Amino acid sequence: MVGLGRMGRGLSRRLLADGHQVVAWDRAAATVQELAGDGAEAAGDLAGLCQQLAQPRVVWVMVPSGAPTQETVDRLGELLAAGDLVIDGGNSNFHDSTARARALAERGIAFLDVGTSGGVWGEREGFCLMVGGTAEAVAAVRPVFDTLAPPGGWAHVGPAGAGHYAKMVHNGIEYGMLQAYAEGFEVLAETDSYEFDLHQVSEVWRHGSVVRSWLLDLASAAYGKDPKLARISGYVEDSGEGRWTVAEALRLDVPAPVINLSLIMRLRSREDQSYAAKFVAALRNEFGGHAVRAAE
Repeated sequence: MVGLGRMGRGLSRRLLADGHQVVAWDRAAATVQELAGDGAEAAGDLAGLCQQLAQPRVVWVMVPSGAPTQETVDRLGELLAAGDLVIDGGNSNFHDSTARARALAERGIAFLDVGTSGGVWGEREGFCLMVGGTAEAVAAVRPVFDTLAPPGGWAHVGPAGAGHYAKMVHNGIEYGMLQAYAEGFEVLAETDSYEFDLHQVSEVWRHGSVVRSWLLDLASAAYGKDPKLARISGYVEDSGEGRWTVAEALRLDVPAPVINLSLIMRLRSREDQSYAAKFVAALRNEFGGHAVRAAE
């Protein structure tokens, strides 16, 4: 496991708990030692990690998308050998994943792009995995996917790039769902007709309502901790997938107004404070452990 952030640690610990052997490396040595305390074998650098693995080697990359992932995959292409396998479980652009698969294939190294959903809860509940690549590579690591995902929670969705494409659209949908909840709760919060207990409303909607969902469960949890979301800034980040989904929808002439507008609202959140933005920031912190900015 290369990259021991929130997701990388959760993936590693779930594998360790099911009896898999994990060799781990991260730029932060303290994080590596922490995972070693959970049973992983610590590596001092990327080269050492590759040397500590028995062939055929499987290296799961869980680092930020873009240049960090590209640099890691390029280096692994130099360190690994034919018959080995690289998995990118981060939020990479699917175009990048198809290019990486081709480049590694020239060296005889297999590549799987695995869209990974589950956030900080995945270690306990299981991760949803969308896998792109060859059937042979998928078969080689099926026990890993069986451990990481809950029953029915992973699928081989197509060739290289398909896993990250599916995750891209998944996150685009997430943008729209978060925004719809946020706008509704903002109306409840701002009305001068009644004074709603938003924790109470979110809690009752969890039981039997047609809008019940895991996100609503997280809304109730967030309101339980901070009833007015007073401690959270309404500044909402985006990690790229919403933008890519909108761009792909435009390319395909597919109208996707909800996802498009939800992306725009995230951009707007960075200009001034809004209640809806605070709501989205709170839920992203609940399901993914994403950092929030303290209210000024």
